[in-house]
Amino acid sequence: MTVPRARAAAVAGCLALAALGLHGCGSPPLARPENPAMATSAEDAGGMSALIAAAKHEGALRAIALPRDWADYGGLIDGFEKKYGIKVTVDNPLGHSQDEINAVRRSGNRPDAPDVIDVGDTFARTAARENLLAPYRVAAFDSIPGNQKDPGALWANNYGGYISIGCDANRVKPCPETFSDLLKPAYRGKVALEGDPTRSQTAFSSVYAAALANNGSFDDIQPGLDFFGKLKKAGNFNPLPSTSATVEDGRTPISINWDYVNLGYADQLRHKGVNWQVAIPFDGSFAQYYALAVNKHAPHPAAARLWLEYLFSTEGQNLRLEGYAFPVLMDVMRKDGTLETAAAARLPTVEGTPQFPTDAQLEKARNTVDQGWAKAMSG
Repeated sequence: MTVPRARAAAVAGCLALAALGLHGCGSPPLARPENPAMATSAEDAGGMSALIAAAKHEGALRAIALPRDWADYGGLIDGFEKKYGIKVTVDNPLGHSQDEINAVRRSGNRPDAPDVIDVGDTFARTAARENLLAPYRVAAFDSIPGNQKDPGALWANNYGGYISIGCDANRVKPCPETFSDLLKPAYRGKVALEGDPTRSQTAFSSVYAAALANNGSFDDIQPGLDFFGKLKKAGNFNPLPSTSATVEDGRTPISINWDYVNLGYADQLRHKGVNWQVAIPFDGSFAQYYALAVNKHAPHPAAARLWLEYLFSTEGQNLRLEGYAFPVLMDVMRKDGTLETAAAARLPTVEGTPQFPTDAQLEKARNTVDQGWAKAMSG
């Protein structure tokens, strides 16, 4: 069929516009996804495919305070980079929750700001109150237990575990198994925390566990402060924050930390001759989760949201099991058959159902520790 000259010119013009990615000539423009920085769900970003495309275009994700040996962040980072081709940079990998909040506060709109944070849920609440976070509902949001997420989707807990006591059995005999054991003269100068309880969720939770072991409660964390005061007065408290390096070289032969961290150390250091034993103290059983959130001013907003989707996906949650952490969606995944049962079987067995303090109890405890830790350590 012969195309009239005028129409041929119009068709050529339309093809030229299409080649430039523009639209015209009577056909409606393709719907464009919303700005990822404003998206409160993948649907808002134009769907998961559009979110992935936008994140790949950004090509980078900036995180903070994520050690590779913590709850299998090494496997998660490698998996995310391989799956999406997005480079993950982790600033200050040994930082604490407060360091993450401070970094978000200071960075503002700078291109080196953290895109995402992983913090204890008390710190997540602080960040939410300060309007530092962007609301985002991952696809699995409705399956997350109500007491493990912000109702406005400013943060949601992703994984958790129990406070435990790790011990180098080659250097310490016998290894302690309870908080009361830690006061024994044999452990002089040996008992360390992961950090300062006013800055570290892990150390704060260790104080909470010590409170429960000493007639305290979710409403009363003061006995935990008193316990560490006694530990220091007895000469057993080691002020050096424990890390895999201090565990390996014996500077912190006893470390109070999350079970998934201590169990990870046991695996990581076994071939180096370290016999790291782990006990969950029955006299102070305390469980808690860590929250994920997107920085309101994330320089890579699509990658930040895709990172959360990945960590709350079946793949991401099963990778948590590889690092001995309890995924927040574990019960849901067990029911729908997506849980990796062999990996789940490696998790420590703890009697009873974990109980969690309420928001009000957490805030009260946080204030007590913030105001009382220095005093407890001054004796």
